[in-house]
Amino acid sequence: VQLVESGGGLVQPGGSLRLSCAASGFTFSNSAMSWARQAPGKGLERVSVIYSDGTTYYVAPMKGRFTISRDNAKNTVYLQMTSLKPEDTAIYYCAMGPSPYGIKGQGTQVTVSS
Repeated sequence: VQLVESGGGLVQPGGSLRLSCAASGFTFSNSAMSWARQAPGKGLERVSVIYSDGTTYYVAPMKGRFTISRDNAKNTVYLQMTSLKPEDTAIYYCAMGPSPYGIKGQGTQVTVSS
């Protein structure tokens, strides 16, 4: 199993970013996929989940600001983030399955700062 995140960077408050996670080594279309994040000095936090049938789940602070999606033809899961806040600063990971503690990629840094 390999998960490779990309798309992080530095963005101003109120800005947007789209993260991507390219997956390989398993049957992507059959698997739930999730995004999690870890802010400096804090524990791992679930952000969002998308199930194989397209059903989505968001942690409350991200509802209405983040959108998770998947492209099964490309074995890729996305996280569109809008209205970013400084408290969204973290390393963002994609994970295989609905749990943030499953197999994850190396992460991509998102920094929200003016």
